[in-house]
Amino acid sequence: MDSGAPKGSFGRHRKIMPFVSGSIEALRDASREKAASLNQHVLGYGAQAEAEWAAAGVSAPDLPTMRKYRLERIRAELKRRGYAGALLYDPVNIRYATDSTNMQLWVAHNPTRHCFVATEGPVVLFDYFSCEHLSDHSGIVDEVRPAVSWMYLYGGELTEQKVRRWAAGIADLIREHGGGNNRIAVDHINPEGVEELHRLGISIGNGEAVMENARLIKSPDEILAMRRAIIACEAAMGEMEQALKPGISENELWAQLHRGNIARGGEWIETRLLTSGPRTNPWFQECSSRIIEAGDLVAFDTDLIGPYGFCADLSRTWLCGDTKPTNEQRDLFRIAADQIEYNTALMQPGVSFRELVERSAVPPGDCFPTRYGVLYHGVGLADEYPTLPHASDWTSDTPDGVLEPGMVLCVESYIGRLGGREGVKIEEQILITDTGNEKLSTYPLDSRLLG
Repeated sequence: MDSGAPKGSFGRHRKIMPFVSGSIEALRDASREKAASLNQHVLGYGAQAEAEWAAAGVSAPDLPTMRKYRLERIRAELKRRGYAGALLYDPVNIRYATDSTNMQLWVAHNPTRHCFVATEGPVVLFDYFSCEHLSDHSGIVDEVRPAVSWMYLYGGELTEQKVRRWAAGIADLIREHGGGNNRIAVDHINPEGVEELHRLGISIGNGEAVMENARLIKSPDEILAMRRAIIACEAAMGEMEQALKPGISENELWAQLHRGNIARGGEWIETRLLTSGPRTNPWFQECSSRIIEAGDLVAFDTDLIGPYGFCADLSRTWLCGDTKPTNEQRDLFRIAADQIEYNTALMQPGVSFRELVERSAVPPGDCFPTRYGVLYHGVGLADEYPTLPHASDWTSDTPDGVLEPGMVLCVESYIGRLGGREGVKIEEQILITDTGNEKLSTYPLDSRLLG
């Protein structure tokens, strides 16, 4: 039915305010200012999280100082490698560069948000439609532009035209701020974008190398933020352990960790690695509807992105119910706990990656075929470089390096006999210091399994 309203208008909506010439920009600015003041990163993480952090004696990080440090790390790496700037699509890299977020999981597989960090020049964020306000809190972003999204979802068979429009904007930025240098680093990009930038004279290098090396050494404020994320994670783990009773499903138990993380301002969990009983061997099955029974081992890996966007990557194995563990359960747990303790002691500044893995304890012969894929891996805003395999898995293309103060790595163990019923997973998060290391994770191991 024709409402009588002009085509394209919203005829049934009454005006809530008469239009005044020149007021649109003022209203837009006021709306953006209000949104910025109510940004989740400005409001903080809530009374529960703050009380837990106060009880643990962990002070708040200086976020402006932390953001400045990160930007300086990126630009130093760009200069070292001879780039005019970095074009970032990975939402974790954008978080590192700008400390701003927007639908993090959605944009991880829908590349509608990207950021350009000039080596000598501005930080320009290309954000989703009408999202200019989401980075106002950071003090790092110099300009926000609407993103040209050229994935097929938006472009269809006209994607090529969108790619040209997108690339023209990127090329203009490089010409304006590159000082004649047309080399940029890009973390993730589809072939169409590479081809079009090349056509415009832009040379592309490895942005992952830039960002992983920038993220490698954590500042004191980043360590404070990470400590807080781990405290939040471990509080949620405590709630999960309280909920572990015979008769609960793996999915129901795993949901407790998600609930606790979100309640404390955490962001997401990267995997679903929680299993029980016979599903703990082999590792890497994801949680299911299986009902957990008394006497089952329950093993999990948090893979949790918590407050401040920092990863808390811890693993524990618990015994369900009030029953005593079997001798086999104790044996598996003791092997895993001893491996973690021994390998943690090896994590010292100045030790090379190769030396570290060659000296590391490994699972015994009947558990070695089911070993975890790595002994150690970096961690920060997510799992990060480096990844250190067992010595027997080291190949000619495994990169070497040296442990340095300010690095944070996780030390891993999975122990399950080949063909056995159950397995044990333990993982700790370790800071490399000037004089040794510090275990940032503190959640106790199940004392019944250690006995």
